Amino acid sequence: MPELGGAFVGAARSVLAGLLAALVLLVRREAFPRRVLLRLWLVALGVVFGFPLTSAIALRTAPASHATVLIGLVPMATAVYAILRSRERPAPGFWFASVAGAFGVLLFVGTEAALSVSAADAWLLAAVAFAALGYTEGALLARELGGVTVISWALVLGLPVNLAIAAYAWPSRPLGSVSGAALLGLGYVSLVSMYLAMVAWYRGLSLGSVAHGSQIQLLQPVLGLLWAWALLGEPLTATTLLAACFVVLCAARARRARIAIARP
Repeated sequence: MPELGGAFVGAARSVLAGLLAALVLLVRREAFPRRVLLRLWLVALGVVFGFPLTSAIALRTAPASHATVLIGLVPMATAVYAILRSRERPAPGFWFASVAGAFGVLLFVGTEAALSVSAADAWLLAAVAFAALGYTEGALLARELGGVTVISWALVLGLPVNLAIAAYAWPSRPLGSVSGAALLGLGYVSLVSMYLAMVAWYRGLSLGSVAHGSQIQLLQPVLGLLWAWALLGEPLTATTLLAACFVVLCAARARRARIAIARP
């Protein structure tokens, strides 16, 4: 992002993934699913437009280590949305663990000396809301269409808007002067983060309880902190590690909690 800009990265990653998705749909000869068009638009709003752009804007000023811990709120937000959209009814122990994990995340944000609560945190909270929307709607649709179809059509639907955003936010510096590391990073978040990982994620969420499955993502803070340290040279503070480990323990407890499926 320092070399290409947050808005450009947020849109360009979706454009590159969308072009790959269009190719996959052509090869698979997928018919356009008109009956679920509105729900596909919700998926696109969540994971194709909202999350990439808001998180990219936030990362212009927030360290990756700080951002990845705050994104630990996504599992609880996804669970709440899943309850509203489906018949899942978690036991009290699930909510206790999820709320405790969210509280640990918020406590970290409020006490971390490296970055006080700021506009970047508002963008990150918006990213949390967009992710919960896209994850839940995508998981429910994947039960009908399959993960490849859901994320592929969502990315294709978002292509026109993301192309316009990428053109508007085109970097002022010549692309020939952009480092190989930056281009490799853009390629990774396009191919893996926006497409291949989403196929696997929707497949996993669609196989069981969306609320249960969403708690696996609480592992992301620990993994994100390690990669931010290894790739970006960001420090691992004791507060950051403590918050991440606490959230992961809450995730393990939430995964063991019972979730009932209410009758329609």
